[in-house]
Amino acid sequence: MLAERGVSVTYETIRAWCAKFGPSYATALRRRRAHPSDKWHLDEVQLKIKGKRHWLWRAVDRQGVVLDILVQQRRDQHAAETFLRRVINATGSEPRVVITDKLLSYLPALRRVLPNVDHRRHKGFEQPSREFTPTDPPT
Repeated sequence: MLAERGVSVTYETIRAWCAKFGPSYATALRRRRAHPSDKWHLDEVQLKIKGKRHWLWRAVDRQGVVLDILVQQRRDQHAAETFLRRVINATGSEPRVVITDKLLSYLPALRRVLPNVDHRRHKGFEQPSREFTPTDPPT
C-alpha cells in the first residue's frame, strides 16, 4: 500500500513501528474487549494425542464465551489449580459463581484459589457454548 504511493519502507522500519506502537495498541484492545460474566462453567474432556491420554480443561462464561482452554496430562488438584489461576490471569476478574461437574479435584482447588466463590456441582449441566467441543464429529 505504501509502495503504491511511492513510499519506501524497510522491514526494520516496520519492526520499529511494531515495537513502538504495538504495546499501546494491544492495551487498548484488551480494554475494549467484553468483560466475562460473573458465572463460569468449568469442564474437562479427555483427548488422545499420539496415543496418550490428555485432558482439555475449558472455562465458559454465562453468555457462552470461551474464557480459556488448556491441555494437560493430569486431572488432579494441581492441574485444576493451574487452570483456575490461568483463567483468572487471562480475564483479570474473579467469578461470583463457579459451576463444575462432580470432579473431586475442583473442591480443594477452588478453596485455595477462589475461597470466596459460590461453588455449584452438577452432573450433566447444559453447557452454554457448543462452539468448541472435541467430541463433535468432523464435518
